[in-house]
This record gives sequence, C-alpha cells and structure tokens, in this order.
Amino acid sequence: MASTPARFKVMLTAGAEQDLEAIHDYIAEFDCVANADCVLDQLLEAVESLSRLPERGSYPKELIALGIREYRQTSFKPYRVIYRVIGNQVVIYLVADGRRDMQSVLARRLLGA
Repeated sequence: MASTPARFKVMLTAGAEQDLEAIHDYIAEFDCVANADCVLDQLLEAVESLSRLPERGSYPKELIALGIREYRQTSFKPYRVIYRVIGNQVVIYLVADGRRDMQSVLARRLLGA
C-alpha cells in the first residue's frame, strides 16, 4: 500500500523550534541524550505527519473557551503541538508539555498576553 503524498508544507516558527530544542535539552540533562533524541524524533514525526492530514487535529479546549477556532493540536504524550492551517501550509506555533498551565502558555505565545 502506497503512502499518502504530502499535500501541505509544514513550517516551524522560531518559537516552536526553540520549544523542541528546550525539550531535548531538558530530557538530555535530567535523563539521557538517547531518550532526548528518541522523544525529539517522535515529536518531529508527529509534526511531519501533519503534511498529510492536518485537519484531523482537535481544537485546543483552552482556545475554544475563548471562542478561538483557528488553531488545532496534535500530540505525542505528554507534549502538545499547536498549529494552524493556512492555505496549503501548516504552521507550528508551539510545542509544550501538556501538563503545564496551557492557558497561560497559549495566551503568551498565540495571543501576545
């Protein structure tokens, strides 16, 4: 069975790139580099899978509560990837540990609060 060809171009914002780097650094420091590499690979795989079916992601409940439906999310537990589909592009805005206060994280990153 052939894989579905990519229809969308996936782009990481500078903030999302920094998020991935910070996650990797944290795991490497408090666990080991091999586990940090593994988590980073799986997060990048989750991000890249959005090139095929970005609409499958759910709306973040924290944003729905504010009436905002332009962002979606996918996850690699416990990490959440927040993105937006713009034309034929998927723009990744945030990669964060979902156990954090996501309301505050989303407000700062996406709403500039």
